[in-house]
Amino acid sequence: MMEQFQEWAQERHSYAQEWKKQTGGKVVGYFCTYVPEEILYAADILPVRILGSHEPQDVTEPHIFGMFCPFCRDCLAQGLKGRFDYLDGIMIAQSCIHIRQAFTSWEMHLPTDFSYYLPMPNHVQSKRATPFLRGELEKFKGAVEEWTGTTITDEKLNTGIDLMNTNRRLQKQIYELRQGGNPPITGLEAMYLTISSQTTSKEDHNREMERVVSELSDRSTGRSIGTRLMLVGSENDDTEFVNMVESVGATVVIDDHCTGTRYFWNESEPNGGDPLEEIARRYVDRPACPTKDWPDRTRIPHVLKMAKEWDVAGAILIQQKFCDPHELDIPALTKAFHEAGIKTLFLEFDVTVPLGPFRVRVEAFLEMLSDEDLF
Repeated sequence: MMEQFQEWAQERHSYAQEWKKQTGGKVVGYFCTYVPEEILYAADILPVRILGSHEPQDVTEPHIFGMFCPFCRDCLAQGLKGRFDYLDGIMIAQSCIHIRQAFTSWEMHLPTDFSYYLPMPNHVQSKRATPFLRGELEKFKGAVEEWTGTTITDEKLNTGIDLMNTNRRLQKQIYELRQGGNPPITGLEAMYLTISSQTTSKEDHNREMERVVSELSDRSTGRSIGTRLMLVGSENDDTEFVNMVESVGATVVIDDHCTGTRYFWNESEPNGGDPLEEIARRYVDRPACPTKDWPDRTRIPHVLKMAKEWDVAGAILIQQKFCDPHELDIPALTKAFHEAGIKTLFLEFDVTVPLGPFRVRVEAFLEMLSDEDLF
């Protein structure tokens, strides 16, 4: 039932190239999920998230500092190796310095027809964040119009908003089915679902999700659920890691990272007829990345609420190596989880690290949780 999402995730480049061939449209690669895809869809552009390959590489050393996170270096490597040569443009929304460097290096060494840096506010808790972002979205819309030679009307913006809201709503609906004692999909399948949503036309993705939702209620994965786990932390689209975790007696039932729930969790809300303000409000109010979760730590109650509602026995906290925002975030999360009676396992990710050592640590973590259940 979920195989189409896996195929789309694994064959993302072939999909985008075929989409471009069939539609004659433009494809824009983006580096951060704060990018307003609504505006790109309003201009009939396919947004494709730039992700890595989880393979060791040796092409980024002249371009990016070695102590920047493996994810940003892996993303840049995919461009330098020509795997995104079909892109017509690239863009980023203000986020961490590491992925911003990947964008800047790409812009310098892999020129495209269009590149755009969107000044997404970091202080999203400020009352000025939404009007500021609304103004920046107006500028971005104008840049897209100039590039494509089309006019993006409010009607087209509303179409983009509806398309994105439908995708978010359906993904959340599928994730909520994992709250029960016998989740109808695995954590690996959920990861393929969300990865594919970031690399596939939302029209295609929505149609497939509508089909799947109508059939999921009677589905069984045919496997033991084991220990219910949550994944929290840095960007994580490592399907091999999730597959390994679920192969040793666990099921990942919920997550909080930008290739998971943070991407789709909240929708745009009607605000009286200004679609740009509606879009701006949505991105300001979405579950925050640690780069923007200040001065109040809004992530902690949000993550703990999900842990409770999805009835997790433990949480795996993931940090991409050298990821400064999550390195600062994880100690506070660890403390909050422990105060809530939820044990945690911390893992530092690097695409060059084999799964073997992670498997040993995950197995030990699951054994500890199992031993605690006996007393």
